[in-house]
Amino acid sequence: MSARDVVFPPGRQELYERNRYSPAVRSNGFLFVSGQVGSLPDGSPEPELEAQVRLAFQNLNAILAAAGSSFDDVVDVTVFIVDPASRFERIWSVVPEFWGEAPYPNVTAVGVTWLYGFDFEIKVIAKTAS
Repeated sequence: MSARDVVFPPGRQELYERNRYSPAVRSNGFLFVSGQVGSLPDGSPEPELEAQVRLAFQNLNAILAAAGSSFDDVVDVTVFIVDPASRFERIWSVVPEFWGEAPYPNVTAVGVTWLYGFDFEIKVIAKTAS
């Protein structure tokens, strides 16, 4: 097996190494981005929900930029939400700040019971130039 083509955002490599996973892997013209949460630089959760969602998108965008991509290149989105019945509308009110213009990527939303102290997580697949 060849080595994985891993993409690290600036300033967060220690966090990924400590938790033993890659933030994104480039393969066959696609970028597979691990789930991103609204983590502060030390890895702890941003406590306020809307700010946590914004920070998750900012963390995602930092990885996309490190790969030479942007959210416009995203083709597949999966979001995980703790207690979506009470949080979905608040979360989805933030999404247009980052989503861009139509046509939008496809999306799968999954309700979960636990996200390691977070309320929202987003993972994507994006097309890449290389």
